Amino acid sequence: MKQLEGKTAIITGGAAGYGEGIVRLFAEQGANVVIADIDAGKGKALADEIGATARFFPCDVSSSEQVNAMVSGCIEAFGAPDIVINNAGTTHDNQPMLNVDEATFDRIFAVNVKSIYYMAQAVVPAMREAGGGVILNVGSTAGIRPRPGLTWYNATKGAVNTMSKSMAVELAPDKIRVNAICPVMGDTGLLQKFMGVPDTPENRAKFIATIPLGRFSRPSDVAAAALFLSSDAAEFISGVEFPVDGARTV
Repeated sequence: MKQLEGKTAIITGGAAGYGEGIVRLFAEQGANVVIADIDAGKGKALADEIGATARFFPCDVSSSEQVNAMVSGCIEAFGAPDIVINNAGTTHDNQPMLNVDEATFDRIFAVNVKSIYYMAQAVVPAMREAGGGVILNVGSTAGIRPRPGLTWYNATKGAVNTMSKSMAVELAPDKIRVNAICPVMGDTGLLQKFMGVPDTPENRAKFIATIPLGRFSRPSDVAAAALFLSSDAAEFISGVEFPVDGARTV
């Protein structure tokens, strides 16, 4: 039997990178998938490829109106979500912290942190009514062992990691499990911003050298962790920072 048969999952930032990896694996494992993303072209194409068990909704997660509309669309199409994965995220360029302008600071906190507040407001009541659920917040090793040059991004992921623990305790009586997945730097669209230098094999090698297992994280790594934490096999796991990092944070 497929691990997520009959479940419905919302994945933000689901059109590319880690989110796309999660969408594809969850669909393979029997879930209805709601792809929420600001990239309509990629989102629609992915939903069309998956077929009847997928829906795409354009969604800027920093907008409460768009989050609410997306969740309403999910409920209309598939019913209340059993699983919500807050994966959408952004960053500033790797640079001295005083060089990051206020608008960029506000944007990364809105996308990485406030979006989880909006999503909780939209989905927790439905999960309570349904008798439980799973919320996974994609944090980062940046919130555990931060690198210089990404100070304000690191701060957002520290917030995500901490709020996940607090949410887990507060929502436990409602049978809603909450965990943070904490990937190390990955080969995604944000890689060059994280590095702060041109994306060359030589520069990649310098960062890979800090990861004991010797490579960047992949969407398939994060998707596998998300599948486990969303499945019944993890029914007693809540409130953890789950590193997907090749031992980077040890």
